[in-house]
Amino acid sequence: MTNPIQRAIEARVSVNNFDPQRQLSDEVIQSLVDQATRAPSAYNFQNWRFIAVRSEQAKARLKSVAYGQRKVADASVTFIVCGTLAAHKQLARVLQPSVEAGIMGQQVAGEWAAQAVRAHASNPGLQRDEAIRSASLAAMTLMLAAEGMGLVSGAMIGFDMDALVREFGLSAADVPAIVVTVGYPAAGNWPQKPRKPLSEVLELV
Repeated sequence: MTNPIQRAIEARVSVNNFDPQRQLSDEVIQSLVDQATRAPSAYNFQNWRFIAVRSEQAKARLKSVAYGQRKVADASVTFIVCGTLAAHKQLARVLQPSVEAGIMGQQVAGEWAAQAVRAHASNPGLQRDEAIRSASLAAMTLMLAAEGMGLVSGAMIGFDMDALVREFGLSAADVPAIVVTVGYPAAGNWPQKPRKPLSEVLELV
């Protein structure tokens, strides 16, 4: 018998055709992002940001920098999922709620923050890698959250990054890693495509 998480993983498809007549409430959008932020991140950086594109005007702006792809206009909401650079600068503040909740001691939190500064402060490549990793984990968690809520989704990298940054006024610290469309399906979507056999991708050592 499969469990609910397995069923969501096996049922999820990458949707291109959305029903443009169906919208999502603020509460549903907030719940999706709340679940997405439960994704893991190094040091618990939580180095991500979500822009929920849902108004007709904002959808048109996003469509213009996404090579005219109709799904960003038809989906109920499209999330621009950004990783954030220089996450080490905020880590002490970000870890404080864990200290206050008794999950970790103040000394441990300080050690983590100091280690993050040593590793990341002078390494912009690592900062960017970490931003992409965290945003990608959050995006996948968001898609599974959508599946669990009876919604469908699609991950997109087909956008002009520089144009998107300008159009939505992103800061120099924001790295738009991926765009995720969420909503209700229309006709014509493919089922989940077959995956490579495990013998090609799994090594047991």
